[in-house]
Amino acid sequence: MKRSILSSITALGALVLLASGCAKTSSNTTGMALNDRKNGGFQINLGYKGQETGPGLVFIEGGTLTMGRVEEDVLRDWNNQPRRVTVSSFYLDENEVTNADYREYLYWLRRVYDYDYYPQIYQSALPDTLVWRDKMGLNDMYVENYLRHPAYNFYPVVGVNWEQSMRFCQWRTDRVNEQILIDKGILTVMNTQADDQNFNSEVYLYKQGEYTQQNRKGLKDLSPAQVYGKEGRPARIEDGILLPKYRLPTEAEWEQGCRGGTSTRFWWGDDASDGKDKDNVLDVPGAKYAIRAAAKSASRARP
Repeated sequence: MKRSILSSITALGALVLLASGCAKTSSNTTGMALNDRKNGGFQINLGYKGQETGPGLVFIEGGTLTMGRVEEDVLRDWNNQPRRVTVSSFYLDENEVTNADYREYLYWLRRVYDYDYYPQIYQSALPDTLVWRDKMGLNDMYVENYLRHPAYNFYPVVGVNWEQSMRFCQWRTDRVNEQILIDKGILTVMNTQADDQNFNSEVYLYKQGEYTQQNRKGLKDLSPAQVYGKEGRPARIEDGILLPKYRLPTEAEWEQGCRGGTSTRFWWGDDASDGKDKDNVLDVPGAKYAIRAAAKSASRARP
């Protein structure tokens, strides 16, 4: 499957409504003091230093690239129109989603949703291991072993369709944000979550109050009404603590990430034969290996 990704698009520059004063920071629109309970309590994060990098992600700087085959690529069919596209900066997984990654997701589903009552939730997430079967192939051993055998822990997961990929992205969003809130001391660890009583990023943000059992210590509430009292308020999007949703990368983002900032035919240069020690390919002239990159990653723990 394609890398999950997911990706978190970096924030675009927005209209600046603030002006720094000598004593207090005030709004450039109204002149009212910011982050001041006595002046309405409008809160804004003035110390924001950028989005936290999620686990396993790397930052990909945006730019302009040419997508599609070009006339110089004589070894391939020139069956599409090259076009220039611009991609904003984003985050992408450093590695493909591995079997170990996906099994963690399957384990969570089986642990949280009672299998006796909701077997379809777990079963609908299982990859199609029959993709390994081929009339002329001898791949039956992969049907049973590839997803679960420890020898393939860090090989890319296969047989996952688009709907399953999107559900995995949603699950990853929720688990990453839950752990961020736990690390910040806002929530407590709650391993007894069951069925629909589990952490969900959207519910937390837009139906605040759903996680009273998991609350530990909220953020400072400057509202004069003090709705949340001394316990503090839940985190909001404006605080910049929670990460945006994970998702699959677009075709342009995928190509931008694979190119690694280069403008050559391949990220290692223009000669395809030079890629036999650098990429996971079968169609490079002279290449006599199959999944060298995956085999290498399987021999070590994922960074």
